[in-house]
Amino acid sequence: MGMTAQPGAAPRKRPAWKVGGATILTFVALLYVIELIDQLIGHRLDANGIRPLETEGLWGIIFSPLLHANWGHLLANTVPALVLGFLMTLAGMNRFVWATAIIWILGGFGTWLIGNMGGCAGLPTVHVGASGLIFGWLAFLLIFGWFTRNVWEIVIGITVLVFYGGLLWGAVPVLDRCGGVSWQGHLCGAIAGVVAAYLLSGPERNARQQRKLDKSRPPFPTS
Repeated sequence: MGMTAQPGAAPRKRPAWKVGGATILTFVALLYVIELIDQLIGHRLDANGIRPLETEGLWGIIFSPLLHANWGHLLANTVPALVLGFLMTLAGMNRFVWATAIIWILGGFGTWLIGNMGGCAGLPTVHVGASGLIFGWLAFLLIFGWFTRNVWEIVIGITVLVFYGGLLWGAVPVLDRCGGVSWQGHLCGAIAGVVAAYLLSGPERNARQQRKLDKSRPPFPTS
């Protein structure tokens, strides 16, 4: 006698927080692997950071967020990257990927343009570190909820402001500084985060505008 096989149950979808957590942990682990390799080869990878206004320095836009000057630099970025990166994934993995790409490329290009401002006159600079990306995530989280009018995302933004708002001082331009913190990367990353938040909140903003138009229309045809 023939038998009909029962289809197996569909695999359960992993919770968004687990996917987001695994994604950010993997990214930060990658940063540590890269820094270990850089240490073993005498910091030669750091030369691949952003070199402002140099044609070859454009490649640094891709590599800079993955590179760090030393273990202390990486350790300083680790907790903000884990916390803010995880919160970013709660807006949805698709938005997280697009926001990260916008911040990575746009923020990096801005750093390439203004990276020499405020540095030692005549001395080239190389910008490395994930802090530009972190500042972009920070700015995104602070204002994304206000664009979408989503209560949960507004709460996240306020919480981030309370705990990490002080980081924004790192994006304030400081002139006549030789080396040290890249406020240029922080500033450009934060600006890119605002741009990403505006662009990626488009569906909610358009829907809100459509609801306003629908309410303004008369319920019945008029003559």
